[in-house]
Amino acid sequence: MSKISKFFKGGGSAASKGRGGPSPQEALARLRETEEMLSKKQEYLEMRIERELAAARQHGTKNKRAALQALKRKKRYEKQLSQIDGTLSTIEFQREALENSHTNTEVLKNMGYAAQAMKKVHENMDLNKIDDLMQDITEQQDVAQEISDAISNRAAFGDEFDE
Repeated sequence: MSKISKFFKGGGSAASKGRGGPSPQEALARLRETEEMLSKKQEYLEMRIERELAAARQHGTKNKRAALQALKRKKRYEKQLSQIDGTLSTIEFQREALENSHTNTEVLKNMGYAAQAMKKVHENMDLNKIDDLMQDITEQQDVAQEISDAISNRAAFGDEFDE
């Protein structure tokens, strides 16, 4: 197979080929890399804008044509900066959505594990046996209360007479 056909048939990374797409961690890493790259470009453009503004001031009324060219470049850089701001906002939104969906997936997976564990714990329990056990406990508590009441009542040694 030629290199060109491999390229057009999908020459993705080896890690993502087997699973049918990148993992959330891979996607998050790439989004963060893109954010960093765009942030650096933002800083660069802000620096260029300052330079062009300084050049326009320097030329001022002496060389109007050079000052105008500097202001046009400044305006072009500002437009690029605005586009980068929008792109960064979109990437940040996508990264947050991906992080949230990854978190939700992990929560759901762990809830499934917990449900399986609860099912395993409860499989040896019979509801009828539990009801019988609770009735026995209630009866024994009643007996214990009667015994406690009988013991705690003062004995009336000679106070009461049966006529």
